[in-house]
Amino acid sequence: MIQAQAINHLGIAVKAIDDHRAFYEQTLGAVFEGVEEVPDQKVSVGFFLVGPPGHEVRLELLEPTSPDSPIAKFIEKRGEGLHHVAYSVSDIQARLDALKAVGVQLIDEKPRPGAHHNLIAFLHPKSSKGILTELCEPRSD
Repeated sequence: MIQAQAINHLGIAVKAIDDHRAFYEQTLGAVFEGVEEVPDQKVSVGFFLVGPPGHEVRLELLEPTSPDSPIAKFIEKRGEGLHHVAYSVSDIQARLDALKAVGVQLIDEKPRPGAHHNLIAFLHPKSSKGILTELCEPRSD
């Protein structure tokens, strides 16, 4: 069982963060938090918050930094749009081990560094009804 504590963020694949920024800020009223590079995933991530204080939802716009990045391949195949749903968890390694033990197909068997100092791991969409699912745990260091 994932034992999700909350939705951590929604990942949205885009060709260029700057091309979408006005929509998120001016149309949705989202607050732009900035951009972070995640070199090992070959993406730039633009962060936006939507919602009232204490109940915000983070949107992460994922822009490929290389033509061979997973996000570039996703956009080429499916176009821009919703890429994944991420859930906050505690003890991410225990969650992965428990999921693997019951036959859930994992993309990552070990957590890896992600944006916002989270440890992250993905479940394969074949095991989550077609939705790419990410687990996120804030790093303790």
